[in-house]
Amino acid sequence: MTEQEIKNLVTRQRSYFQTGATLPVEARLKALRKLYAAVYGHQREIHGALREDLGKSQFESYMCETGMVLDEISCMLKHLRRWAKDETVPTPLAQFHSHSYRMPSPYGAVLIMSPWNYPFMLTLSPLVDALAAGNTAVVKPSAYSPHTSQVIGRILSQCFPAHYVAVVTGGREENTCLLKEHFDYIFFTGSQAVGREVMRNAAAHLTPVTLELGGKSPCIVDQTANIRLAARRIVFGKYLNCGQTCVAPDYIYCHRSVKNELVAEIKKQIRKQYGSEPLRNPDYGKIINEKHFNRILGLMELEKIVWGGRADRDSLRIEPTVMDHVRFSDPVMQEEIFGPILPVLTFEHLDEAIQKVNSMAHPLALYMFTSDRRAAKKVMARCGFGGGCVNDTIIHLATTYMGFGGFGESGMGAYHGKTGFDTFTHYKSIVDKRTWLDLPMRYQPYRKVWERAVRFFLR
Repeated sequence: MTEQEIKNLVTRQRSYFQTGATLPVEARLKALRKLYAAVYGHQREIHGALREDLGKSQFESYMCETGMVLDEISCMLKHLRRWAKDETVPTPLAQFHSHSYRMPSPYGAVLIMSPWNYPFMLTLSPLVDALAAGNTAVVKPSAYSPHTSQVIGRILSQCFPAHYVAVVTGGREENTCLLKEHFDYIFFTGSQAVGREVMRNAAAHLTPVTLELGGKSPCIVDQTANIRLAARRIVFGKYLNCGQTCVAPDYIYCHRSVKNELVAEIKKQIRKQYGSEPLRNPDYGKIINEKHFNRILGLMELEKIVWGGRADRDSLRIEPTVMDHVRFSDPVMQEEIFGPILPVLTFEHLDEAIQKVNSMAHPLALYMFTSDRRAAKKVMARCGFGGGCVNDTIIHLATTYMGFGGFGESGMGAYHGKTGFDTFTHYKSIVDKRTWLDLPMRYQPYRKVWERAVRFFLR
């Protein structure tokens, strides 16, 4: 799309929004039902595109992409009528002859920019929330996952006219043109570097934003942990989607006394889950492109690899890899890995681990494996992070009952379920004043008797 075409598209969406067509709850429910039917009916096509872009198996594609989108739509269909109602709130005594309430209202024309690692779910899930809230939307999927982007375009064009929901494909040039436009809300998922650009451009129009970014999410394992179960769940969370998950455990930070046992169990679990030759496993994914393939290989230090390390450039696959004797100053610890490399570091005391985690940029997720409930409570309370799990990985985002989002350098704002509806909703605070009584105390000229009355009410 050209810059002028994008400008015209945003203008048409704003004009359509201003007609009020997206406001009725029944219209929103109709749109969501149509989207549900389309996603459900195009699963084979969606899963085929995900296989082409990321090498995902059909099972993984449903578990992590289409199934989660369908669940998000189902949640909205179930609760939307209640969430969209005006909410009565208490009225101060001084305004007793009034009705106070909060009115949920859509922002208007919103922009949703999504990444390539979960290209279907991270595009459609925020779109579901935006439509449920009553907005129009321009969707910009990643250029790095072209097959999925094409499927998204076909599905959404079948479901909605472009003045309601539109897909803009392309790369950096289209992103730049979109960010120049005046949207009423911007929802971005991606890297911190691009997130800063999104926020900078949004500031020109004072447009509110949600940023879902990333970071080096730690996985703390203390000396009381169930090591076998911890290894099993860490391997699942780390190597899912070939490590290209924003909430994957970026590194293990374990108590020195359990490191050797934990590393041995992780090796066993890699063999058990991916086989002795993961590069030949048809259900093991691939790196998105050669650029990221080369970046990930550059983070490996051969002398520190204790498992894996092999790669196939033709298929863009890198084995599940474990690195031991890693230090925080090593290259692999200087950036978010976003690939199938798992560094292992150790600590002596839990307070040391907490202090170190808090000295780094706030991660999107934090995981802790322990049998000590007080230790878990201490880490969860004292460390700064977006969200996480105790004795598991990743699953905290797979629910519509809690918001998912970042904190500090890992983002701002959240979505999923009611939190997602709230993200794309502005709550207007309204006082509906009755006309049968008009107390004179607030009008000039002020009198002492009225001052005593005001002091009675406002204290």
